[in-house]
Amino acid sequence: MPVPASNIRVKICGLSTPETVKAAVDAGADYLGFVFFARSPRNISPDDAAELGKLVPPHVLKVALTVDADDATLDRIVAALKPDMLQLHGHESPERLIELKSRFGLTLMKAVAVSEPEDLTRSDIYRDAADLLLFDAKPPKSMQNALPGGNGLVFDWSLIAGHRPEMPWMLSGGLTAENVGEAIRISGAEAVDVSSGVEDAPGRKNPKLIAEFIRAARSV
Repeated sequence: MPVPASNIRVKICGLSTPETVKAAVDAGADYLGFVFFARSPRNISPDDAAELGKLVPPHVLKVALTVDADDATLDRIVAALKPDMLQLHGHESPERLIELKSRFGLTLMKAVAVSEPEDLTRSDIYRDAADLLLFDAKPPKSMQNALPGGNGLVFDWSLIAGHRPEMPWMLSGGLTAENVGEAIRISGAEAVDVSSGVEDAPGRKNPKLIAEFIRAARSV
């Protein structure tokens, strides 16, 4: 049963300019994601994040995306951005999440790469460590230079319908204004995350596409 459109929460990830941060806020995004991963075309520095974070009003949550970052790196990011949430997109174990919860006291979102039912089953190990899960498409082994996320790949949303977790979760992976409605209907997602689907090129967000995506997600 689809949730009411007004309840769909939207995260715009990989923001890197004042113009696109403002566009996402004005369009009604619930979460803004900032990427701290050198290989990503959306990577920004903690200093840049500090400036962008000043543009985010209190009712919009700031999310810091990291990949197997060490404590010193996370200390710099948290001090600069003052995020509401850490999005962990690497191979972080449940034990690592518990350490980070103790260290920072922030909401933790663990990304889980999905391509088969077993991936969803394995995500159960984070039940007592993460506050919410992010289901993203697992890139095929043949994909060269694949990123941990933001590859624009879609996975079979019906997999989630068959194994819906008993904790809050968010759907990601190749979402666009054209397919997000179907993704919500099939998976039952109450929150969606987009990056490449609102870009003209990797790392270049389009304000018009951001607004179209949020409108489409909320009109299911």
